Amino acid sequence: MDLRAQDPISQAGIASQLRTRPEVRIIDRAAADAADVVVVVVDVVDDGALRLLRQAQRTGTPRGVLVVTQIDEQQLVSAAECGFVGVVRRTEATPERLITVIGAVAKGEGYVPADLLGGLLTQVGRVQGQVLAPRGLNFTGLAAREIEVLRLVAEGYDTADIAVRLAYSERTIKNVLHAVMTRLNLRNRSHAVAYALRQGLI
Repeated sequence: MDLRAQDPISQAGIASQLRTRPEVRIIDRAAADAADVVVVVVDVVDDGALRLLRQAQRTGTPRGVLVVTQIDEQQLVSAAECGFVGVVRRTEATPERLITVIGAVAKGEGYVPADLLGGLLTQVGRVQGQVLAPRGLNFTGLAAREIEVLRLVAEGYDTADIAVRLAYSERTIKNVLHAVMTRLNLRNRSHAVAYALRQGLI
């Protein structure tokens, strides 16, 4: 675990709470790119804090835990954009809570205080309804037509059959598949279907 704070008192305080715990190991800053999780301690998510979050993300650590005094839904979204999927308020930052959240984030899970979750889900719904849906997109970045083509590929239809079923030319179907595979770095049709299944699209 890589630990960073805006001030030396917070850094020392969190480090002393966690250093004796066998579940985590605090890594020296020089080896930060080897950490599974980065923990950042700030008062508020302002411009200075966001710079610190982005800097922590650039070290190559994919997941982060934010320990913060004050945060609202919009600041939560900003933190998530920087790869911070675990959020703990300082008033709740007991060693046990920190260990639990760090462990969850290391396994690819997230943790958000319950009172922020409702607002976050409302924002997600608003983005889907007002920004993505009018453009024919969803959070995967795939258009409805692209998802439909992948669904039919998964059902075993070839390009000609898909073209007939969707009333497009075969060339259009090939272009759709090529665009999806290029954009998502997928090797072939099977890989595209596997991706769609993993993402719950089909």
